[in-house]
Amino acid sequence: MNRYWLLLIVLFGVLFFSACEKDDICVDGDTPFLIVRFYDQQNPENFKTVNSLRIVGLGQGSPVTTFSDRSNTDSVAIPLRPNLADTQYVFILDSADEEDAETGNRDTLAFLYSTEEVFVSRACGFIANYSDLNATLTADTLNWIQNIEITNPTVTKQDSAHVKIYH
Repeated sequence: MNRYWLLLIVLFGVLFFSACEKDDICVDGDTPFLIVRFYDQQNPENFKTVNSLRIVGLGQGSPVTTFSDRSNTDSVAIPLRPNLADTQYVFILDSADEEDAETGNRDTLAFLYSTEEVFVSRACGFIANYSDLNATLTADTLNWIQNIEITNPTVTKQDSAHVKIYH
């Protein structure tokens, strides 16, 4: 009879511990950023640095913090809003402060997408992945952005560019 109890306890322990995760540390639980690369309009194969770039969410007062503000860069990683179907940003070329006012050439981009919540693990919870990515530029007489190309309409990883911007 003792053998049956021992077998029952071992079986219960195996079932109980196999249902648990190894730890509660989240390693793969980040919603991916949108990767934007900047290219030369005249030589479309070449990267082109944007001088003193600042990116501000439309209606937000502070710049995006996922890269160095007002940096000279040829690529950025920016977040999309998982609770909405679009995210709008103002891309400011040659951004500077003069007498408490922001200067520079402003172009407004709207990124449109579908959001899918994906369960990663108990420790990480859910992340958002994006599909059907599209971008529109608000036209004005001084647009520094000449063209936008969506190279990957699905944002599930951030190891390559999703959007190419030519200027």
